[in-house]
Amino acid sequence: MSSLWAEAIAVLPPKLEDIHLEFNKIVNESLVFLLKQTAALLYEGQDIAKCLQLSQTIIDFSWERLNIGTWRDVDKEWRRVFSYGCLFKAVCLCKKESAVREAIKTCDKGLLMGMAILDNILIRLVKVLQNHNNPKKRALEDVGFHQNSSQKRLQVAVPCIKEIQAGMEVPRIHCPSLEHFRAQYLIPHKPVILQGIVDHWPAVRDSKWSVEYIHEIAGCRTVPVELGSRYTDDEWSQTLMTVGEFIDKYILHQEEGNPIGYLAQHQLFEQVDVDQPDLVNFPEFESAEFQECILSPGDVLFIPVSYWHYVRSLDVSFSVSFWWS
Repeated sequence: MSSLWAEAIAVLPPKLEDIHLEFNKIVNESLVFLLKQTAALLYEGQDIAKCLQLSQTIIDFSWERLNIGTWRDVDKEWRRVFSYGCLFKAVCLCKKESAVREAIKTCDKGLLMGMAILDNILIRLVKVLQNHNNPKKRALEDVGFHQNSSQKRLQVAVPCIKEIQAGMEVPRIHCPSLEHFRAQYLIPHKPVILQGIVDHWPAVRDSKWSVEYIHEIAGCRTVPVELGSRYTDDEWSQTLMTVGEFIDKYILHQEEGNPIGYLAQHQLFEQVDVDQPDLVNFPEFESAEFQECILSPGDVLFIPVSYWHYVRSLDVSFSVSFWWS
């Protein structure tokens, strides 16, 4: 028995009875029976090929249900079914060490499109899988990624930035108290740049974040990617791909004319193009009041709720967003 299979099985509940495959009436009984049959085969550990086949059937059927109508109208039970299908398939794939990356991709799809099941078991399983997916060995196999990246310099067209007008810059404060931040910025709905509050993050403290580092630790993970220069473009779309695919296609090769995805301009106004505003149809935009700033590594920009904002990346960069009420 391979160590990967043993570790994957250990992530599952100890007994088959601990997996409660109960759903509301929207999930027909024949599919529930199929789920239970697949789970039983998995725990027996014998006919894994059959288990894998049934898992894929569950995924395919529930995937169709997830893509009928708008996302908000999808019943959560179908998302649970999809997650169980992904779980069963991912564990089955652990029988072969060579299928680790496919198993990781399956877990990620369950995490993105499904729902949390069995105390976030997919997150725990993917951690096991990543430990068996040797990042250094994988990086060398990925079409000479490190060789290519060391020879290529990321060519980013940095736009000309005019000086920030006096009195228009977003204020900066260093490590304010919660009381001061709440009274002076949160309640009055005023933007502010907070400095020093994430200096303890390894990404800031150790300067770890780079294209090569992200590719090494997360190149195999599947993520949603937004394609296009701005949300208002007709070509704007979303797709799923691995972090490695995104880096190779939209970062290393962006000089070939591909959009930069997360890293390109993001337009959050409904109709106005901030770079080239249509002042004929939107004449009031020219006199609109605004504030502006340039963020440096480690800066945190607080944007008040319902505040229109426009963000442009001046270089290849990484950012993290938080929302709270």
